[in-house]
Amino acid sequence: MSEAPDNLVLVYLRKIDGKIDRLTDDVQDLKHRVTSLEGQVASIRGNMAAMSLGIDRIETRLDRIDRRLDLDAASTAYSGSARIFSH
Repeated sequence: MSEAPDNLVLVYLRKIDGKIDRLTDDVQDLKHRVTSLEGQVASIRGNMAAMSLGIDRIETRLDRIDRRLDLDAASTAYSGSARIFSH
């Protein structure tokens, strides 16, 4: 009779072992996915920095054009709208 409880315990231990193996695989998958997301976020941040630099250069060029053409009113209006985009 002592074999029956041992076998039952072994059955449950094997089931638990199988579940742990599946959980381990799931955690590894999640780690890979998080790593991928971190890379994508870093790429997006780099793209945003490049766009911000491009916008800053355009703003500088437009300010210079406004000064050359003596467009004070247009320059003031532009500077206000550019601040919205740069922040």
